[in-house]
Amino acid sequence: MSIEGDWDVKIKTPIGTLAVRYAFTQHRDGLAGTATYQDETVALQDLTSEPAEGGTRLTWSQSVTRPMRLHLAFDVLIHDDVLDGHSRAGRLPRSAVSGARRHLL
Repeated sequence: MSIEGDWDVKIKTPIGTLAVRYAFTQHRDGLAGTATYQDETVALQDLTSEPAEGGTRLTWSQSVTRPMRLHLAFDVLIHDDVLDGHSRAGRLPRSAVSGARRHLL
């Protein structure tokens, strides 16, 4: 199944759970994506996908300024319309990541 589309994702961090909207699109030169939290939208970097047991493994990095300036690395497994995994910001502990694909009504 394609990864393309909009995803509602929750990231459980030490400062609380963040609700982030991710958008993934397929281009001729590969997969691209953005993350939107509140009024900040950032491009995803180093986005890779590969088949994995139980779905598709997706990794990427992103830099954010809200709620604080951080560089984050993500590693998630996508199965159908659900994703689960973790993110990490430097030496900070892993943050659980979970989400679901948005469907048009």
